[in-house]
Amino acid sequence: MLTQKQKLEFHENGYITVPGVVPKLMVDSARKMINHSIGAVGMHEGDLEKFRAQSYCDEIRNAPQIVDIFRKTPIHNIAESLLGEGNVQVPGSAQIALRFPMPLDRDAKEPGGHLDGLGSGTNGMAKGIYRRGFTALAVVYLADVPEPYSGNFTVWPKSHSFFADYFKKEGHEILANGMPRPELPEGPTQVVGKAGDVVLTHHQVVHSAAPNASADIRYAVIFRLRHVDCEENGYDGYTDIWREWPGIQAAVENGNA
Repeated sequence: MLTQKQKLEFHENGYITVPGVVPKLMVDSARKMINHSIGAVGMHEGDLEKFRAQSYCDEIRNAPQIVDIFRKTPIHNIAESLLGEGNVQVPGSAQIALRFPMPLDRDAKEPGGHLDGLGSGTNGMAKGIYRRGFTALAVVYLADVPEPYSGNFTVWPKSHSFFADYFKKEGHEILANGMPRPELPEGPTQVVGKAGDVVLTHHQVVHSAAPNASADIRYAVIFRLRHVDCEENGYDGYTDIWREWPGIQAAVENGNA
């Protein structure tokens, strides 16, 4: 469970890191399965853009070693403390999100962020299509990411509430044109952490992966968590951004009491 302080931090910044949530045995089991997939099933060069946009190791995305990282760890309870008890649809699969080291002759640049659910043509959705398909992200590191520019999961703090105001003025329909590029309230934060840490974000936090200038693969699994009313609420979640977050609503009310 998260503390009142952590929930208020989430409300302000749109994300929070919770260390050491997934035990080492489960982390190692998942990483072993991923490495076996890379070595045995392999990857075709022509598929790499799709893998980066959707998921690597497609054949193991719903394996118990992967989905139990959510189902059988405190991540489920943490998610319910934010979205409400019984309100979180248990995901049947995860995105396996790998970031490989860059070519030696390429310099690391600042990451560029995005919102999920905008059709790009490579992410399984056509350009011009957009949808709000989930309420929260849970990103679990499966190996240590000790310093920036190591493929870090990267967030733009406060961008969730910024875009709520932006969509109230411009209309969420602007997303049909692709990712809007207004100046955001804060620059990117590259999240460092250890294997077993989880980063939880609001669906409307701008995010990305930093370039990986390290010598190691960045291993993570990502769960897209849906409130039971996510589909019914639909596009309203772009502007009424706490509708599906009773745990945050209560924390804010208590903080203002």
